[in-house]
Amino acid sequence: MFPEFREQIADMRANDRHFSRLFEQHNALDHEIKNLEDRRTPSLHTQIEKLKKEKLLIKERLYTMLKGCANGTAPA
Repeated sequence: MFPEFREQIADMRANDRHFSRLFEQHNALDHEIKNLEDRRTPSLHTQIEKLKKEKLLIKERLYTMLKGCANGTAPA
């Protein structure tokens, strides 16, 4: 995720608790989605879509925080 921010992500994960928590949430959702998709059960489709939307919202927040730090502004 965001290879252009690799160093900044490492720094923010080490120094920003909020960012680190969001990053871990994103990874946990990614793992959960992959596990559900591997089951290939149609009844899980709605649950998978909900998790994907939640993951996307977190990814957008992480990106906003990264862009804010890259531009020298405070994270949102």
